[in-house]
Amino acid sequence: MKRKDKKKLYRILAAAVAFGAIFAAERFSMIPNAVVFGGFDLLPLLLFIIPYLIIGYDVLWRAIRNIACGQVFDENFLMTVATVGAFVTGEYHEAVFVMLFYQVGELFQSIAVGKSRSSIKSLLSIRADTAFIEVEGGELAEIPCEDVRVGDVICVKAGGKIPLDGEIIEGKTSLNTVALTGEALPRDASEGDQVLSGCVNLHGFIKIRVTKPFEESTVSRILTLVESSTANKAKSEEFITKFARIYTPIVVIAATLLAILPPLFIGTGSFAVWKDWILRAMTFLVISCPCALVISVPLSYFGGIGSASTRGILIKGSNYLDTLSKCDTVVFDKTGTLTKGQFVVTDTLPFNNVSCEELLKIAASAEKYSTHPIAQSIFRFYEANFGDLLYEITETEEEAARGIKAVLGQNKLLVGNLMMMTECGIVVPEDARTEAVGVCVYVSLGGEFLGRITVADQAKEDANAAIAKLHAVGVKKTVMLTGDREAEARVVSKALGIDAYYAELLPQDKVAAVESMLTDRKDGTLVFVGDGINDAPVLARADVGIAMGALGSDAAIEAADIVLMNDDLQKISDAILLSRRTRRIVIQNIVFALAVKIAVLILGATGHVGLNAAVFADVGVAVIAILNAMRNLKR
Repeated sequence: MKRKDKKKLYRILAAAVAFGAIFAAERFSMIPNAVVFGGFDLLPLLLFIIPYLIIGYDVLWRAIRNIACGQVFDENFLMTVATVGAFVTGEYHEAVFVMLFYQVGELFQSIAVGKSRSSIKSLLSIRADTAFIEVEGGELAEIPCEDVRVGDVICVKAGGKIPLDGEIIEGKTSLNTVALTGEALPRDASEGDQVLSGCVNLHGFIKIRVTKPFEESTVSRILTLVESSTANKAKSEEFITKFARIYTPIVVIAATLLAILPPLFIGTGSFAVWKDWILRAMTFLVISCPCALVISVPLSYFGGIGSASTRGILIKGSNYLDTLSKCDTVVFDKTGTLTKGQFVVTDTLPFNNVSCEELLKIAASAEKYSTHPIAQSIFRFYEANFGDLLYEITETEEEAARGIKAVLGQNKLLVGNLMMMTECGIVVPEDARTEAVGVCVYVSLGGEFLGRITVADQAKEDANAAIAKLHAVGVKKTVMLTGDREAEARVVSKALGIDAYYAELLPQDKVAAVESMLTDRKDGTLVFVGDGINDAPVLARADVGIAMGALGSDAAIEAADIVLMNDDLQKISDAILLSRRTRRIVIQNIVFALAVKIAVLILGATGHVGLNAAVFADVGVAVIAILNAMRNLKR
């Protein structure tokens, strides 16, 4: 409990004790008759004012201050008018009780909001404010992170937080990334690996060359993202805000008319009649306070965003959380999202009495000199499985979108696609031309065709389970977009259980495909899931853009509406379930609060209930709605 909440609790206890003592003394006729003025016994009035001021002075002060600033119609004004009106009509104990119960509700609200914020504010603990740099003599000096420049070398001891993004240049360790990704499994890191601020160095002493300034580091960007998430309000929140602005003046006017008109036209207009209708008006005012809606609806969304952040799901605003709850179509980019984005050799087809190992060795000897991902995958595969020395290659020449030309011994070596073979007059047998799943790399030496190597991207281990889980939570359609050939797209989509696919797409074609799906839909919302780097236009166009595996990716954080801080595809369905849970809680609170208030408003206006029932309709409903909203904080 915060210090502010503790002070309020002490005030509530003090006021409750004083109120209880005075109330008991009054009931047992222990308060002597003193000065009577205008039909009022002033001693009980003065006594009840003591606990009233103890518990309600801040409400009175806020009401006066807001009125002076032109902000009249808020809960402070309503509570002040209602309780002062109760004093005027001689209902001292009800005035104190109403204010006391109201402050109890305020305390519950403050604790609830604090608890919901704590899941987000706990992220602040992962940010280090200082870094250690090595000075003369090998000693470490501690300086503010803002003073560290790109290119500086910082040192992190075992157990220390990594303060800035960078590259390890000395040492090896395991990193605890739970604060960023929500995953408890440590990640090994050594020289040459990129590390991110916010991670904890579990073992050893490491030196890191800084690659980003403090304000652009991963942890700073995440904190900025989460702290600004409340700026983007869901439609429910916007409705409640507008509703309260219009609703409050209307009920104040209605309460005023309720206090004045009936005594003028009904009965004798005696003091008793005026008192009865003023009490009804006060009851009407207390009931009408929209606290339950104004507090619980934003709290439900805030709790949902906070709960998601603890799982490594960063949501930029409650509007995206609300939109995600209506998701019925999920569109995936293929490479890097559904697949690992790392090519591996999946098949070899040798010809002319060449062994598979020899075919790979000849190809790897040439591909070693290329930086292309496909070339490197062949080289790494051979090195990992055979490890023998490669052939000496000379006169290497790489042709874009073709392959590599080189000389092996006295013979011309070609390693490339079918287009290169055709252009160089190499006859490729029909058996080698058959369609394969993946990229086909053909090898020719001295004008003789030696064989075909097939390289393909691999689906992520959890991709199949993630797609199945999306269908299980009610997503009607899953779609894959890819620039790969139709045959490969067909095989991958079938293997993963995806409903539809679009193949051989250029970046602009992906946008057009999403546009078409958005136009053809009947209801629901469309979510696009990509790696956040080359899919920025599609992420921005979809109803909700989700960036996968965006740990440290600036493009993802900027383009996406929701950022998943690791490669766990199953968190997409987790986010959808969380959004639906949040929306259900919001609807429950709105329906419950309005139903109770309308019922008690009618009863209060007709004189069937008093201020005590009004307090329940206001503070009691607010507390129940807040407790319901707090359910969203559970994992």
